[in-house]
Amino acid sequence: MAVALKVAKGVLRLNNITVRQIMTSNVKCEKAIEKLQKNPYYEKYADRIAVLQKTSPEEFLKRVENAESSKEEEKKKKFASVDTRQFSSVLNPKESLKADISAKDKKLEEIFKVELVKDKDASEVQLIWEEYHKSKEVISATIPFDLFTTIFENMRQHPTFLFPLPRSQGYEFIMCQNYGHTVHFTPLLAFQVHKENAPECLTMVHYTELSDKGLVLMRGEYDKNVLNGKEAQCLANQFQMYYNGKDESKFNLLKTFTKSPDSFKHMDLIADLENIKLE
Repeated sequence: MAVALKVAKGVLRLNNITVRQIMTSNVKCEKAIEKLQKNPYYEKYADRIAVLQKTSPEEFLKRVENAESSKEEEKKKKFASVDTRQFSSVLNPKESLKADISAKDKKLEEIFKVELVKDKDASEVQLIWEEYHKSKEVISATIPFDLFTTIFENMRQHPTFLFPLPRSQGYEFIMCQNYGHTVHFTPLLAFQVHKENAPECLTMVHYTELSDKGLVLMRGEYDKNVLNGKEAQCLANQFQMYYNGKDESKFNLLKTFTKSPDSFKHMDLIADLENIKLE
């Protein structure tokens, strides 16, 4: 009797384990089915899923788990490939952009020895300015003074505008704000998040100290966590094309943005950029 009792207890204990495993398996299957039902293709394969679940619940669960693991791997790959420069500008707001934009225009002598070019003509100054910036991670340009006069007037009349910047998955809009001779570029997303404290990704300063030589010198410093040199140059090129007033269609978009914002269509900017063929 004692031996039989031990065996009986052993069988009972084994049965408990077996029952517990079946119940656990059923619960897992039910949860797996709930997840699968959210898939738009579930109805199409519902019959096959039911047969597999009934005939081989362990195989069914294994396949569901493998599918979920594959999804997680795809997510990791997807987010690993994202260019984080595109979003880093949103993370850290400036202490105050207002302090920067309300300040007086920067002086050329702060970055350049003006006395070295006092006796130079316009063409020599242009070469020196270009050579001076070759080894620096900035963008630069020389602008004829009469052209800058037009640009500056348009900067005053249209203090804010948008530019589309090509990105890996479409376009990011960059907003420009003009104050004095300086242009502040900020990702639109960053401005929407941080308003006046939004960090700049590019700051272009126009130096007019050598206007008597018929030149205005431009220098743009950019945030390398947000833009690379080509992207900064792309924004500078777009700025000049819209603000120099030479292209009627572009100038009309500028005026519409300022005077009739409800009529402005941002997709027109993208279409315009796609039609531009820069040398």
